[in-house]
Amino acid sequence: MADVLTSEALTGIPHGFSTREGLESSDVLPGAPLVRLKQIHSAEVVVMREAGGDAREGDAMVTDRPCLLLGIVAADCAPVLFADVQAGVIGAAHAGWRGARAGVLENTLEAMEELGADRVRIVAAIGPAIAQGSYEVDAAFRREFEAGDDLFFRPGREGHYQFDLPAYVAHRLRAAGTGRIDDLALDTYSDEGRFHSYRRATHREQPTQGRQVSAIALP
Repeated sequence: MADVLTSEALTGIPHGFSTREGLESSDVLPGAPLVRLKQIHSAEVVVMREAGGDAREGDAMVTDRPCLLLGIVAADCAPVLFADVQAGVIGAAHAGWRGARAGVLENTLEAMEELGADRVRIVAAIGPAIAQGSYEVDAAFRREFEAGDDLFFRPGREGHYQFDLPAYVAHRLRAAGTGRIDDLALDTYSDEGRFHSYRRATHREQPTQGRQVSAIALP
């Protein structure tokens, strides 16, 4: 079995965040089909009713159907898994800075509520993502954000900042009224032995195809 990470906040819900070893349905919910999207760094959320067919575009999925494994991929962006156990509604989101800023997290909560969830009961777990100490950005990147987002930027070398993506994601979730948030606080960039990192591979001029898979299902 692969090395699959889990969140205590999602205990009782089949889920997992993979390392670079990858993830199979048998690691989470044996026999459940893995449903994926064509991810485009957007705020689009897709309601999944069944497996099969062409991959739809978007960066988050929600469902109230059992035995459907919602899977998203990331390699520095933040994977977020959601569940309202009482309502039997789950979600999975790919939250890079563009998607998070555009509202993919809030849209996921809204889509879950349309299926009967209540955001005060929703648990959101943030999986492995690039940490602030590893995420250097320039002034042009900083200008993409609102003035109130200053707390997510730490001064770095001249003309640069260190951006805290996981904290920004948690902030958006908290501001939207999410009931409980769990951040695994694992840095994809610095832990080379365990995680793929798009930014690390780019810096080293190495292939950038490697991704982690994060998935969740209703039993």
